[in-house]
Amino acid sequence: MKLFYAPGACSLSPHIVACEAGIDLEMCKVDLQEHKTESGADYREINPKGCVPALQLEGGEILTEGPAIVQFIAEQKPDANLAPEYGSLAHYRLLEWLNYIAAEVHKAFVPLFWDGSDEEKAQAKKTIASRFDFIEERLQHDYLMGDDFTVADAYLFTIASWLDKQNIDTSGWPRLQAFQQRMQERPAVQKAMREEGLLQE
Repeated sequence: MKLFYAPGACSLSPHIVACEAGIDLEMCKVDLQEHKTESGADYREINPKGCVPALQLEGGEILTEGPAIVQFIAEQKPDANLAPEYGSLAHYRLLEWLNYIAAEVHKAFVPLFWDGSDEEKAQAKKTIASRFDFIEERLQHDYLMGDDFTVADAYLFTIASWLDKQNIDTSGWPRLQAFQQRMQERPAVQKAMREEGLLQE
């Protein structure tokens, strides 16, 4: 399978999940400004949405949207225990977290990345802070779902890694800080970050 990604973007989440599952992906870097792959191909012909991630499956089909991709990868290696059993209440709790991170947290960063006005950026930072206040309250264990890592943790780690880059103070979220440190110590996270040039050897 081939993952279309941009270093440090939300595509880091499925990259981490693949590393956790022990699945080797072919990686294809995308220039999101020019909508070109590293080979010069028009990325919009691969993913008309123009954003990452996109996962090309063995049969050539393209799967988009990070929450869908991480679940697909997890289901390829059920023994890795990256997601609860399908149909269980825990499975729907996972969907609850993935949807919250996608709709309420990830989306809140958009004005900071795409030339929002000063007013829009200030409001975005307030929204982001309120979302992480909620997460901080819920992070009462090592991971979002309890003591075990799931695909939702890869997504949260990826989005939370943008906070420092946007000069958002995280000192009021000690549980989140501990979570980020815990995640950074996972070998699969380190592997994915090295492969994207985000971590030095």
